[in-house]
Amino acid sequence: MKNISVKKSFIYVCLCAVFMVSCKKEIEKVSDTFKDTVTASETPEEEKDTVKKDSVPVVKKESVSPIIQENGFYNAFAIPKDKKVRDSVYAEFSKKYNEKERTAILALNRLDSKSKWNSDTLVVPAKIDTTLMSYSPFPMQLDILSGVKKFVIFSYPIQAFGVYSNGSLVKWGPTSMGKKSAQTTRGLTFANWKKKLAISTVSSEWKLPYNFNIHNIGGIGWHEYTLPGYPASHSCLRLLRKDAQWLYSYADTWILNPGGATTKARGTAVMVFGDYNWGGRKPWRKLLNDPNANNISVEELTKLLEPEVPKMLKEQANREKVADSIKTAKAMDIPIQNEKPVEPVTN
Repeated sequence: MKNISVKKSFIYVCLCAVFMVSCKKEIEKVSDTFKDTVTASETPEEEKDTVKKDSVPVVKKESVSPIIQENGFYNAFAIPKDKKVRDSVYAEFSKKYNEKERTAILALNRLDSKSKWNSDTLVVPAKIDTTLMSYSPFPMQLDILSGVKKFVIFSYPIQAFGVYSNGSLVKWGPTSMGKKSAQTTRGLTFANWKKKLAISTVSSEWKLPYNFNIHNIGGIGWHEYTLPGYPASHSCLRLLRKDAQWLYSYADTWILNPGGATTKARGTAVMVFGDYNWGGRKPWRKLLNDPNANNISVEELTKLLEPEVPKMLKEQANREKVADSIKTAKAMDIPIQNEKPVEPVTN
């Protein structure tokens, strides 16, 4: 009887031990959930505006080129729907990344701080570059633009802008262009007038900081406004505040003839091109499958810009000539008539 009692006690102790180990593993599994979302590529939840589900395979570093390995990979950061869980995930996100790093991550997802959780999955680089230049979808050099001093290009397909000076990429960033029912006009145009704070004539509640007009009659321009993670504007080109400020100082305005009725010289050349995959998977989500998925090739941009470069150079030379004549007139104290234009509708 004593042996039977000892055996029963031994079996009971073993069962308790197994149960405790199982509980411990389950707790560890839950606590590691957050870490796994930012350290390994995995299948994100379907987007709210996505029609087709896309699975994201795990990418092995040894299967890609050394250059891509050096630049790092993009990982999926899942945002839970449950508010209580989401709040704790937000806290961990803010703890893991500093303000500049968070801004960079949101920019890659075409989001600003106001819309930072307007997604169920964030694409997060394994290595954070707060300048974003390591992740540029635009070529670093475009020889076709070597003679063009300033050029700004907006890509509809990937909702991003790029800035070139004499063919070298000096800046790029996120944008939110015209929604499907109010798309931004494509093609080559030139920067017109600018205003630090414009008020939309469509709605007086729309304040547009650092507005730079590129289509005078249509009232289309770039300016700071909410970036929700998809094309949402009424034709304008929305930017982050810091990007709108930078472009406000960078680009050249037009020069008008006396009286302001006609243009004497055009401003910085601007190009809007391509089409967005309306209703499809967001382009930056494809980075989870392929780090180069959003890249625009030199060949594609060269083919696009080659017919337009002569016009850019012609307008650039004319503006320099006009600007020099104005500078000379001012030096000689020759009065220059008012050249301020009448501002039209602003979207």
